[in-house]
Amino acid sequence: MRSPSWSQLTPQEQKVLAPLSPEWDKLDAQRKQKWRGLAQRYPKMAPDEQQRVQQQMQSWAKLTPQERAVAREQYKSMKQLPPEKKAEVRERWQTYQSLPPETRAELAAKPVAPAGTQPKALQSTPPPTGLPAGTPPRALPSTLPPPPATPGPRP
Repeated sequence: MRSPSWSQLTPQEQKVLAPLSPEWDKLDAQRKQKWRGLAQRYPKMAPDEQQRVQQQMQSWAKLTPQERAVAREQYKSMKQLPPEKKAEVRERWQTYQSLPPETRAELAAKPVAPAGTQPKALQSTPPPTGLPAGTPPRALPSTLPPPPATPGPRP
């Protein structure tokens, strides 16, 4: 089965998947099918969920292929964590997300210290990971699992 080109998508699919249009024809068939599945579920989503999906899709489309690979690996490693560790990581991620944009930008600009040597101020917040818009992926301390990607579309 050939995967559809951008022009072969329905107008509704094109509208929902618009942030992906520049990269669409470069995606493999499996990823296209996943995105089309999201487009089919989209009309049934609540408006706030639709907005979140669009924002995440725009952020995803801005990532380089290498950043996307990092995000996928982080997602896989998060899925393998025990429930209590997942909860801890989510809490740390929410703390990081609640920081003012200037503070997050400051943290993103700093190199990540080797595991166990981070300054005390950084120990309570997760390192930036490249998943939020505008934040490049980072090397993560080996003792901590990566923060989760915000829930939403995955390729």
